[in-house]
Amino acid sequence: MCSIYQVTTEIGAVTRASKELAGHEGYLSCCRFMTKNNMVTSSGDSTCIYWDCETGTATTQFADHQGDVMSVSLSPTDRNIFVSGSCDHTAKVWDIRGKSCVMTYDGHESDINSVAFFPDGMAFATGSDDSSCRLFDLRAYQQLNQFTDDRIVCGITSVAFSSSGRLLIGGYDDYQAIVWDSIAEGAEPLAYLNKHENRVSCLGVQEKGQALCTGSWDTLLKVWA
Repeated sequence: MCSIYQVTTEIGAVTRASKELAGHEGYLSCCRFMTKNNMVTSSGDSTCIYWDCETGTATTQFADHQGDVMSVSLSPTDRNIFVSGSCDHTAKVWDIRGKSCVMTYDGHESDINSVAFFPDGMAFATGSDDSSCRLFDLRAYQQLNQFTDDRIVCGITSVAFSSSGRLLIGGYDDYQAIVWDSIAEGAEPLAYLNKHENRVSCLGVQEKGQALCTGSWDTLLKVWA
């Protein structure tokens, strides 16, 4: 179930969900607003659903994945397009105007836990349990780069780009976030952000690109500037 709440500024106020979106048959892994009144969700039932939030109805179901769908990312340039990452080791690009995927990207050897669109909408990154991040291009329809290191033997939980796209940041199960040069093939990590005491479970870049926030199972959020 995906619950939608009206934001209130009243301190201590208890609010109930204004809308509940029920349609998945497994756990929900991710949800993103595509427009003011439309949302896409991903689930352990191997599907994504596009919702009309005003009516609470499922407009379109996307069911081409063969494993749990762990993450979705919206195109920053075309709100009809989103990408999903799945435990079937693939990432798929979808157009909400159709039910079948537009493109399927292979290459990973384990679950894809996170996907993130490049700022220009022409590429996206993935983070996987196979200890690699990868960069895929929509125009070339192929992998452009892979980010691995012999010292990294754990999974990646989350990925995000800097505002320019030059930097790719990944969150790792070994308690750190790593910064990569997205255009340098075979490059060494640019920085290790290792102040957490448990796995880094999520991260995000500030809208203007001036800071990074990491969230961890150590119960802390840390801001890196």
